[in-house]
Amino acid sequence: MIPDPLRLAIALVPIGAYFVLIGLLNARRRPFVTSGGSDLAALGAAASGLILVGPIELFRPEAASAEFGGYVWLFLLVFYWLWVWLAVLLGRPRLVIYNISGEELRPQLAEAAREIDPQSRWAGDSLALPTLGVQLHVESWDVMRHVSLVSNGSRQSIDGWRKLSGALRNRLGQLQVGRNPRSLGLLLLAGVLIGASITHMVNHPERVAQAMEEMFHL
Repeated sequence: MIPDPLRLAIALVPIGAYFVLIGLLNARRRPFVTSGGSDLAALGAAASGLILVGPIELFRPEAASAEFGGYVWLFLLVFYWLWVWLAVLLGRPRLVIYNISGEELRPQLAEAAREIDPQSRWAGDSLALPTLGVQLHVESWDVMRHVSLVSNGSRQSIDGWRKLSGALRNRLGQLQVGRNPRSLGLLLLAGVLIGASITHMVNHPERVAQAMEEMFHL
């Protein structure tokens, strides 16, 4: 059974927007570097609609709904984002690079590491920058041209990671790569999710009004 149009749109539109973002990043001619925290926050935003109409609505306290009406959703969203923010703060240092393969990234990463720490050294897929207090390993997903630099161990220098991020951004900003052919599929999927959600809402305005009354006690 298809959910009502409002809940369906709340669940699917953020996911579609996330696919638009990832598709556009992969359609660029240059790699894109971001922090693991920003990447996790984007995933949190994409999942927010599903969480809202799923477990949050299922376990919504009825007493709070009766007391605060529709404003209870604001409190629940803030609560959700506090958990996302906590996950970002507690997560290990990580860098995420879109639209580049592991083979393309490795020489650029090696040069960036040597620029900021001449003592840097490789051991397989692991890289150590002892002067900066950074140890990481490379995880690549070449099917999607996506690479993560994940910290090894808990003793890491945040300042060292910032320097590595800046040096890597400078080098990759000068590198041209091919567009990821899968970016078109991501954008088409995003269009289907967003378009289907909006069309379903437009075609069933009475069900949208009923869902709004149920959710927000209008």
